[in-house]
Amino acid sequence: MSFRSFAGYIEVRLSDPAKPYASKEQGMKNVSKWISIFLLGSVLVAAPTWAQGLTGPQNNAVRSAKQYLDISGFSRNGLIQQLSSDAGDGYKVADATVAVDSLNIDWNKQAAKSAKQYLSISGFSCKGLVEQLSSSAGDGYTKSQAAYGAQQAGAC
Repeated sequence: MSFRSFAGYIEVRLSDPAKPYASKEQGMKNVSKWISIFLLGSVLVAAPTWAQGLTGPQNNAVRSAKQYLDISGFSRNGLIQQLSSDAGDGYKVADATVAVDSLNIDWNKQAAKSAKQYLSISGFSCKGLVEQLSSSAGDGYTKSQAAYGAQQAGAC
């Protein structure tokens, strides 16, 4: 038995000259089993690429968000703003919001990452760093996330 796949078309050969099946039914049973395995494998390989139930732009925004998070710390609001800003990626705010909310992000950890980045370039008091992290003109973390980040970074 062999499979060939071209743009979704699957050709299944029932006969193998070296190993003929005892009956047509046995051959069909094996074909059915192999098709199931083949299709299941295709689904398993493709599934992680796209988040469940998201549109194309939302999936692209997810990819962009993950890339930003690899580079720097972001608050939820800051990441949505970066994704939707004309100076950023230019996604619709709704698509950016859905994308960010579809990710399992530890915002406290992001605040700590941002705090460490600030401290690597400048000195901050505990209060000053919390203010920078939580300010709407700054990073936009909640006060709680900002306090956690500053503490984890060693500013408090």
